Amino acid sequence: MIKLGYTSHMSHSPLRVSVIIPAYNEANNIIELIHKIQDILQDTAHEILVIDDGSDDESALLSESAGAKVIRHPYNIGNGAAIKTGIRNAQGEILVMLDADGQHPPEDIPRLLEKIGPYDVAVGARTSDSDTDFHRDFANQIYNILASYISGTKIDDLTSGFRALKMDVARGFVYLLPNRFSYPTTITLATLRSGRSLVYVPIKGRRRVGKSNIRLVNDGLRFLIIIMRIATIFSPLKIFIPASALMFITGFGYGLFKVLFLNTRYGPTSAMLMTVSVVIFMVGLVSEQIAQLRFERSEFFTQE
Repeated sequence: MIKLGYTSHMSHSPLRVSVIIPAYNEANNIIELIHKIQDILQDTAHEILVIDDGSDDESALLSESAGAKVIRHPYNIGNGAAIKTGIRNAQGEILVMLDADGQHPPEDIPRLLEKIGPYDVAVGARTSDSDTDFHRDFANQIYNILASYISGTKIDDLTSGFRALKMDVARGFVYLLPNRFSYPTTITLATLRSGRSLVYVPIKGRRRVGKSNIRLVNDGLRFLIIIMRIATIFSPLKIFIPASALMFITGFGYGLFKVLFLNTRYGPTSAMLMTVSVVIFMVGLVSEQIAQLRFERSEFFTQE
């Protein structure tokens, strides 16, 4: 039986684990994955939720035949939207999220669950020997560096969708999650921003089975934009202060260059750039206060 660190406040009620699997055209993988999870969690009270995100194959029917509870989206909304549907319908005290494409080894689920208790969130961090493409590993390293700067905490794997977390944490952040592929990023930064605990568990990721739904260029650029947006939600000053400083240094340097080397007046352009830098800084301060109020409000409704 899996030993879990998190115990229910109701001792007479068995601990329940909800496994959330977003699926889009995963008929070739889903039955084997569900059976593996059932074997691994056979001694633990659990449920398996497959969120069929508008598949046009037999993913939903095969999942039901394998014993999973299936919730269907009428059309393809997005991976993050499927996760949100799973969170809203799950009954467990601990949630486990993993993809249906075979990238996440279900054998590591117990290792994630053992961390819940001391930690609020446990993330399966892909190791360097994982069977993944070089360009994705490189992109993930860039994302990890940016997110580590934003959060002030070293992040080992920002984009991993393989994780376990307490239900109250998931419900508290569900309104922040986007509908597409960046929900792991949002959960990670929201957890750290709210002062909750997070731990990384090394896993060896596998190459996905079948064709990926992620478009490298379009989704990569969109993901960078999402990171910037998330930064303004969680730590606005980490973005606004560098932008303000850059604007001020540019304006001051340009004016100084004109005075010393061109023997002309400082000029309105330099003054405008330095004025804008002050405005950017003040907007950053206001954004920081709004972000703090957002999280205080989130904490209040979670407690209620």
